[in-house]
Amino acid sequence: MGVVKAAIGDGVLTFMWVFCASTLGAGTSVIAKAVGVHGTASLLITVCLVFVLLLVFGIIGDLLGGASFNPTGTAAFYAAGLGRDTLISAAVRFPAQALGAVGGALAIIELMPLDHKHLLGGPSLKVDLHTGAIAEGVLTFVMSFLVLFIILKGPKNPLIKNLMLSMSIVTMVVLGSGYSGPSMNPANAFGWAYVNNRHNTWEHFLVYWICPFIGAIFAGWVFRVFFPKPPSKKKKKTA
Repeated sequence: MGVVKAAIGDGVLTFMWVFCASTLGAGTSVIAKAVGVHGTASLLITVCLVFVLLLVFGIIGDLLGGASFNPTGTAAFYAAGLGRDTLISAAVRFPAQALGAVGGALAIIELMPLDHKHLLGGPSLKVDLHTGAIAEGVLTFVMSFLVLFIILKGPKNPLIKNLMLSMSIVTMVVLGSGYSGPSMNPANAFGWAYVNNRHNTWEHFLVYWICPFIGAIFAGWVFRVFFPKPPSKKKKKTA
């Protein structure tokens, strides 16, 4: 029952994440226009919006019992020897996240005003298949390692943690924008691929599922090598 509850929480949180994160482009555009900011300076607005989203979703995720909206995050923590997930629980949670992402994408398409609907859309390849697959894997590796480092070894202040995560996410998205989107989140990619009828293609499976998982798992392993868990202290038996 605990696995089912976790899967439901993941589905709900992923629905909300895809719905809200898909408004970042429109939100940045509206605010930038209102304050008269153009070009790369608008990235600061995006960082601030991502910061708010991460802060809010961190609270909601805790209320939902540790729900997650990104399968690669779960995979990275599992590979690092952290977290409570098993292969069985992951096999239940990942499809729930994908379904939640589909719901979020469909919902935002229906509710987004027409003036900003052109800003919607999921990640898509801008290069050839193999280059895009490598790029998505490398970007997910870097992002997953940064997430592990910031959350586990970074500053104790949660606001600073969120700011560092926000800056990392926006930086990775900018760096990968000319390659694979990027997504760095298979559930999010699946939601938009389903909407665009690309969810059952080899391109989608390779670029947005296989390579990100490989990158996330390698990030967990590398983190485990550089920051091994302290050995557990065995309690001495009393006579």
